[in-house]
Amino acid sequence: MKVKVRLWIQIFFFALIGAISVNHTLVEAGGGLVLFSNASLHALCPFGGVVTLYNLATLGTFIQKIHISSVILMVIIFSLAIMAGPVFCSHVCPLGSFQEWIGKLGRKLFKKRYNHFIPMKVHAVLKYFRYVVLALVVYVTAKSGYLMFADIDPYNALFSFWSDEVSIKGLIILGITAVASLFVERPWCKYACPYGALLGLSNKIRIFKIRREASTCISCNQCNVACPMNIEVASKSVITDVQCISCMACTSEEKCPIPRTVTLTIAPVHQNSN
Repeated sequence: MKVKVRLWIQIFFFALIGAISVNHTLVEAGGGLVLFSNASLHALCPFGGVVTLYNLATLGTFIQKIHISSVILMVIIFSLAIMAGPVFCSHVCPLGSFQEWIGKLGRKLFKKRYNHFIPMKVHAVLKYFRYVVLALVVYVTAKSGYLMFADIDPYNALFSFWSDEVSIKGLIILGITAVASLFVERPWCKYACPYGALLGLSNKIRIFKIRREASTCISCNQCNVACPMNIEVASKSVITDVQCISCMACTSEEKCPIPRTVTLTIAPVHQNSN
């Protein structure tokens, strides 16, 4: 049931962002709904809120093209992350959903091989590259006062590929991301997304955590197979990995065959049952 709920949430936000983006283009051409003419991808980009606050704190100015709505979205998403981790990544982000849907085709093509083309030792190193991207984006943007990430952002390219606002670099990265999604689940999220990198840190302090009850675990490793981010859930008691996106795919409600073994809780299951 939760899988279907998450899917409908993903479809809703994908359609919403798509409709807003198309309307923005139509308004510029003299049509569309004027009521929503000010809504744009820049206004709906929570990552813009991060860099514009940094710029405001250091230089006293806002980032070009960033709206106050980005800051508001950032506060809401950060609050959710402190409660239950990066739910934005797994439930809301249209680019994440786009990769996930392409991945369904990849899973049909490659079966069990899908999402396991990259050796775990290589993955263990690559997964930190998105922090390099995060540091670079914040530094360059703070220096220039312009959100340089917008030019290479596949999210921006996905919802503006038909307009003259999109850059060639963004389209190239979007194309690479789409093709890579046939082999690796959520490749952009895993290895390059600066916002996902930032939200991933919330897994260390989040209130509701994904926990595995060792006393009832049968070591079937179904949780490991289900995890799109290649986290070895079966070897952990609490999932604090910065890669976790709170998709709940590994839990007893979805994949784990034993009830109350992998769950989203405040305290361990054996403490809750006392």
